[in-house]
Amino acid sequence: MTSQRDWVIFVLCFLSWWTMPVNPQILDKLEHFQRVLETWPSEHPTRPAQPPSYNPTHSFWINSSPDANPLAGEGSQDPLPSNADICIIGAGITGVGVAYHLIELMNNASLSLEHPLSIVILEARDFCSGATGRNGGHLTPAAFLEFAKRHALFGAVEAKKSYEFEQHTASLLVKIIEENDWASDVDLVEGGHMSLLFTEKEEEDVNKDYEMARQAQLDLDGVEWVPKETVQEEYGAPYAGFREPGHNVWPLKVVTKLYQHARAHVGQSANLSLHTRTPVTAITQETVDNSSAYTVVTNRGSISCSRVVHATNAYASHLLPFLAGPDGIIPTRGQVMATRASVGTDQIKTNGWGGNDGFEYWFPRPVKHDDEKPLVIIGGGREAVGPDYELYVDSDSETHPAVGKALREFLPSVFEGKFDPDSEPEMEWTGIMGYTKMGDPFVGPVADLLAANPQRDLYKRQYIAAGYTGHGMPRAFGCAEVIAQMILAELSDKEWKEPDWLPQRYLTWNRRLE
Repeated sequence: MTSQRDWVIFVLCFLSWWTMPVNPQILDKLEHFQRVLETWPSEHPTRPAQPPSYNPTHSFWINSSPDANPLAGEGSQDPLPSNADICIIGAGITGVGVAYHLIELMNNASLSLEHPLSIVILEARDFCSGATGRNGGHLTPAAFLEFAKRHALFGAVEAKKSYEFEQHTASLLVKIIEENDWASDVDLVEGGHMSLLFTEKEEEDVNKDYEMARQAQLDLDGVEWVPKETVQEEYGAPYAGFREPGHNVWPLKVVTKLYQHARAHVGQSANLSLHTRTPVTAITQETVDNSSAYTVVTNRGSISCSRVVHATNAYASHLLPFLAGPDGIIPTRGQVMATRASVGTDQIKTNGWGGNDGFEYWFPRPVKHDDEKPLVIIGGGREAVGPDYELYVDSDSETHPAVGKALREFLPSVFEGKFDPDSEPEMEWTGIMGYTKMGDPFVGPVADLLAANPQRDLYKRQYIAAGYTGHGMPRAFGCAEVIAQMILAELSDKEWKEPDWLPQRYLTWNRRLE
C-alpha cells in the first residue's frame, strides 16, 4: 500500500506538471500538505459506495409537509424511453442543473441537429432526495477562508479562482431566482453569513487568510469584521466574528423550480423527461453504427444513449468503481436537525451562521408572524464521533446519537438563554456528502480520470461533476454549467472554451487517478 507521504510527494510533483499557474515553491510545502491530510483515515474500505438506501431519514425540506416535494414520484410510472441522447443520473442540483443549462444554452445557440436532443434524468429515489434535499440550506460562497492554504498549494491565480467560481455560482442562482420571481417560493433570504471565532488560533488563521487574500487583490467587498463586544450586544454570543455576503434557501424548492423552468422552456431543439424511483444498476458499452453508445440499466428497464452524466456525488463510485477509496470520492454522512428557538427573530436575526472552525452551521427559517419563534436548521457535529468524522458512511437511513447530542447542546451553549437545552428537535435527519482528498470536485470527461489506463475507452462521452466535500450549494450549479458547455461544444463539433472563473484543478484531465 502506498504510504500517505508517498501519495503527498506524488501529488505535489504532479501538481507542478499541471498547466495551471502553480506556486514555484510548492515542493517545499510537504509539511503543510501533511498537516492538511493528518486527519484522513489511514485505514479505509475500498468497496464502491452502496446505492442510496430505501428507507432514508426524513428531511425537513422533503418531508415537512405533503406538498413539499411535488415532483417526488415524477415519471416513476411512465414507460422508460428506449433511446436517449443524454442520460443524466441524479436529480439533485447537479443533475437538474446540467439539464437546465443545456436547454438555456441551446435556446441561445443556433444548432443544426438531425433531431431534437433527448435528455433523460434518472433518480434512484424520490426527486432531489439526496444531498441537495438534505443539506443545511446555505447559499453562501466562501469569501476568503482557506486562502492561505490554497495559495500555498496552487498559487495565487488558482486560489483566487476558488472564490470567483463560488461567487459566480451563487450569484447566478440568485439572479435566476430573482428574475423569475421565485424568491418567496424558495424562501430566499439575504441575511448574510456570520462566522464566529471560538479560539485565538481560529482568529490568527482567519486574519492570515484575509490578509493574503487582500494582497492578492481578491474582491473582499462586503466582508465585515465584528468585534466580540458587538457580537455579544447584537446576538448574545461571547465571540468575535466576521460577516460575509450570503443567502439561505429551501434547496429542494430551488431545484424543483429549475426543473419546471427547464421543462417549460425546452423548445423545439430538445425534449426533457424525468424518471424518479428508477435506480441505475449498471452501465454497459455497445457499438451502434460504428460509434460508441451505452446501455443504462435500471430496475425498470434499459435505455440506449450516446452520453452519460454522473451527477451522483457521494454515490459516484457505485457506477464508477475506480472512484472508490481515498483518491476518489468518499461517502461521508452529515447530520442536520430543525430546532425551535426560545426567543423571536428580533433576537435571533435572519442571517446564516458558522462556528467551531466550520464544523457547525445554522440559520433561522423565515417566520410568518412577528411573535413566532423561528425554527433553526443546524448541521454539523461530526467531530463528536472521533477522527473518522463519519467518512465512508454511505447510508442516510439513521442518525448518529453522538452527533445528535453535540447538535442539541451547541446552540444553548453559544447563545445563553435563547435556546432550551432540554428541548428536542422537531426533525432530525442525515444526508451523504461526497468528499475528496483535495476538497475540490471532479468535473469533466470521466475517461480523462484514467489517462493511459486501457479501460479509458469504456468511458468516452461519459461526464462527471461530483465530490463537493460538503460545500455543494455554491459549487454544484456552476459545475453543471461546465458539463453542459462541454456537451454542447461536442455536439457542435467545436472546441470547449474554459470559463475564466473555473479553477483548472477541478478538471478531470488534471485529476488523473493512475
